[in-house]
Amino acid sequence: MLEITNLKKRFGEKEVLKGIDLNVPENSIFGFIGKNGAGKTTTMKAVLGLLKADEGEIVVAGEKVSYGQNKTNRYIGYLPDVPEFYSFMTAPEYLKFCGEITGMCAFDIKKRRIELLDLVGLGNEKHRIKGFSRGMKQRLGIAQALLNSPKLLICDEPTSALDPVGRKEILDILLSVKEQTTVLFSTHILSDVDRICTDIAFLNDGVISIQGTVAEIKEKYRTQEYLLELEGEENHEKILNKFKSIERNINNQLVFKDDKENLYEVLRFIADNRISINKLENIEPSLETLFLEVVKK
Repeated sequence: MLEITNLKKRFGEKEVLKGIDLNVPENSIFGFIGKNGAGKTTTMKAVLGLLKADEGEIVVAGEKVSYGQNKTNRYIGYLPDVPEFYSFMTAPEYLKFCGEITGMCAFDIKKRRIELLDLVGLGNEKHRIKGFSRGMKQRLGIAQALLNSPKLLICDEPTSALDPVGRKEILDILLSVKEQTTVLFSTHILSDVDRICTDIAFLNDGVISIQGTVAEIKEKYRTQEYLLELEGEENHEKILNKFKSIERNINNQLVFKDDKENLYEVLRFIADNRISINKLENIEPSLETLFLEVVKK
């Protein structure tokens, strides 16, 4: 749905993007991850044709993006990080206005307006936008971005200023539209990515450090690290006394790496001492751990 090749952008002496290559599959929920100031918004504005790239090519739905012409934006819905509205309007009035200025017919505007306001939980909201909370404005912004049934929905930090309830509401909405549109959203909140994303890319120091499906990346960076939970505190003490490299974590569980303690030797000791196991699992790397490693490089 979106292909970016060797995208570069400099502002004065600062090189923000140093040759980005990005491929967003159709009907994916793609998490674009990076620290504040990493260049996520710059990339999105280039995709929208609002910012001229110094080098590189951007293709949306098979068509090349050209700066200032915005023809490919007919395929795109966009929610900026801080959406602005006409505060004197109601939500239905605002969507009607947006539909009219984009050339939608009256029948389609009415149909989509009802569908989308119900989708984002504002179907029964009668107040003017000036009385909306930040979360309500974000939900209205998503409805506006989906009004023209886009092939690609771009959201810039959609949950960054919301409380946990508001974040969950926005993520649920993004998850619900996956079958109708491809979703690209930028964030630095790793728990949001873990919850709904099918694909991710880490942007750091102007380049993409890691990219792929969430499952592939976690498998690729998986280590032979194990978590062990036993029945009874005395059995934990037996293991810790026998195997010196095994440690406790903050949840009072035992953790060890297979390169320091052989899993089968640990299991043999447990069997010989008739110790009951509550849990034994191979620990997969968290996105937070991977991101911190990328940032430190």
